[in-house]
Parts: sequence; C-alpha cells; structure tokens
Amino acid sequence: MSRQVGVRTDLAEAIARYQAAVDDFDRECARVLGVNETDLRCLEILIREVGDATPRYLADGLGLTTGSVTAMLDRLEKLNYVQRKPHPDDRRKVIVAPTPHAVSRVDELIAPLVADGNNLLGGYNQSDLALICEFLTRTADLQHQHTMQLRRQGN
Repeated sequence: MSRQVGVRTDLAEAIARYQAAVDDFDRECARVLGVNETDLRCLEILIREVGDATPRYLADGLGLTTGSVTAMLDRLEKLNYVQRKPHPDDRRKVIVAPTPHAVSRVDELIAPLVADGNNLLGGYNQSDLALICEFLTRTADLQHQHTMQLRRQGN
C-alpha cells in the first residue's frame, strides 16, 4: 500500500511540475506576443479550438463580462491578431476570427515545442499513448469542472 501512496505522490508532484511548466511557457508566449495571459487564451480558443467565435462565446469560455471581452478584442485587433466581421445570419452580431498574422506568430512560438513533443512520444507504444491520452482527457475534464465551480462562486 505504501508503494501506491508513493507513486500517487510522485504523480501529483509530476502533474504540479507539468502545470507550472505550461504556465511558464504560456506566460513567455504572452510576453513575446505583447499580450496578457487572458488575451493569449483567447487566441488559443480562436486558433486551436473553434476558429471563428462570437464575443459572447469568448466571454463564456474565458469567464469574462462582455465589456471585458470588447476591451480585449480592441487590444488584439490593434495588434492585428483578430478581426471582427459581420455575423452571417444576424447583422446585429459580429464574429471574431484570428488573423493569418496571429496564426503565423503563434505557430512560430509553439512549433518547436510541438516538434520536440512529437519526438518525445516516439518512446511510447500505442497502448501507452492511449492511456496517457485518456488520463490527460479525464484530468482536463476534472480541471474544467473545478474551474466552473470557482466561476460560479463569483467574487
């Protein structure tokens, strides 16, 4: 039993170390791009997750007010990282899209990490990779649940 406790402790420490490394990398990407971490997360949502989105979608995804999203989009638009365009079905709404400049800049920053990560994966078999994928997916879902609980608590 103590061996299992030791492995769980090691795993918890590895997760914490990984999370800190991700936070550090994100912070440096934001610095290089000239944005804050929330702006970077917005770009991540647009570039990696959904493509085009409404400001309301971004507000919900980032836990921000629509006013805060408007200010964020103004900053990102000034840097040529996002563009606003009319909604195709509702002319009262706008759609936000990443610019090719933003996609290129973000890719320049993360491509070396992705390449090194792909090399790292070469040391694992398909079964290992499936288990790692399941663990990371379940961990991300758990993290999201707890993030939503915190958002519901408000200020």
